[in-house]
Amino acid sequence: MSLAATYFCDYAWLHEPTAVPPGAARSADGAAREVDLRGDAGALSRTPDGRRPVSVPRLRSEIVIDVGADGRIMHLEPDSQRTHGARHLRGVVTAGLANAHSHAFHRALRGRTHDGGGTFWTWRERMYALADRLDPDSYLALATAAYAEMVLGGVTCVGEFHYLHHGLRGRPYDDPNTMGEVLREAARRAGIRLTLLDACYLDGGIGVPLSPTQQRFGDGTAQRWAERVAQLRSDATTRIGVAVHSVRAVPPSAVDVVVSAARGSTPLHVHVSEQQQENDACLAAYGVTPTRLLQDRGAITSLTTAVHATHVNRDDIALLGRQQAFACFCPTTERDLGDGIGPARALLEAGARLTLGSDQHAVTDLLEEARAVEMHERLAAQERGRLSAADLLTAATSDGHASLGWTEAGRLEVGALADLVAIRLDTVRTAGVRPEQVLFAATAADVDTVIVGGRSIVADGWHLAGDVARLLSDAIDPLWAPEPAGALP
Repeated sequence: MSLAATYFCDYAWLHEPTAVPPGAARSADGAAREVDLRGDAGALSRTPDGRRPVSVPRLRSEIVIDVGADGRIMHLEPDSQRTHGARHLRGVVTAGLANAHSHAFHRALRGRTHDGGGTFWTWRERMYALADRLDPDSYLALATAAYAEMVLGGVTCVGEFHYLHHGLRGRPYDDPNTMGEVLREAARRAGIRLTLLDACYLDGGIGVPLSPTQQRFGDGTAQRWAERVAQLRSDATTRIGVAVHSVRAVPPSAVDVVVSAARGSTPLHVHVSEQQQENDACLAAYGVTPTRLLQDRGAITSLTTAVHATHVNRDDIALLGRQQAFACFCPTTERDLGDGIGPARALLEAGARLTLGSDQHAVTDLLEEARAVEMHERLAAQERGRLSAADLLTAATSDGHASLGWTEAGRLEVGALADLVAIRLDTVRTAGVRPEQVLFAATAADVDTVIVGGRSIVADGWHLAGDVARLLSDAIDPLWAPEPAGALP
């Protein structure tokens, strides 16, 4: 393999494998009990049964990283001198961040839903009004800008929970996957890896038909959804996953179809217990919680991501933990909508794996999402240090990528994809900060360099696509142009 580039990092979070200690306590069935493994940077890794390897991020200084022509890391050398010709990555370098839950078109709602307060359900009406205004051209412009904003903040892979499938009133485009292909093209233009999580969406609520706007989201039947999704293909920068929108929108028999479509190594994502009202409706209709319903239909596995998991109960937490499922927290959205605070530490201790998402993009900053998980835990528990910096970084990098089917990304180790993010230590937010605590101080604005597969996408805080603020304005302003400022439906 030929050498393509060499980088010198002041500091870098390297991912180093850590085995379950020999003789770890085991339960009656022979499974290893939970073991806490603390690295020299305070990393806390939980391995409930020892079946999966643990990759613990540890901070190292003066790192030389060699990248091959195939866009993968060839060599890592800590405690090294800067070699001639090596590019200097300033500050702290991490693996690329994974935004595991995105609705790209929601970016046009930022700063337009706060008039008069309201609830998640009134916010949803505003979102539907936006959905009615989008066509393939306007969606391409919006998604490209939204993804470019993510890359500016260090995100190198996004999981797009995609349900805006068809034209107005559900009329299919000539290519029924037109809107999915729009998202693929937007990600390509923005320089970000994409997992397209095509969502099955059939009902407007349990036993409730789709509204006129929601008809854009549905395929009529689960079988027609599966036939459309079967036409999608992964490529070098896009992978295909599937999603159950929620137990509100997908009846149990249709969940079975999605599970069948997800056979093999396909990621399966689902909104779970985002609202207490969802739990109440599921219990009234089916006599079980959303998590239990999904488990009974075979939808909870180690490839499943439960998005939000805000109002899961003790049994739900244990179930997700036993399956080593992922739980995707989106704290800036959950607090924007007044959803509540999810049980992050309880899920980790049960054996689940945390990931992070920006969801509706009220804020597009994965560093803030990571920090907010710990801060929300502090508020709920009235205790600091619920999760370490390494725990949060694992959620933002390796586990986030794994939940999206990119197991070869999200880690700084030999053989991994060369996705690198450099966070500066000399801005007004990070000056004086200890490198190992940069996640508790930095924001997306402190990201200096982003490299995806060895290719520089952001340099000196500037995206190769140009002025991202202008791209966002040009995409969003026309969508609301006919509407008086501040008007709500």
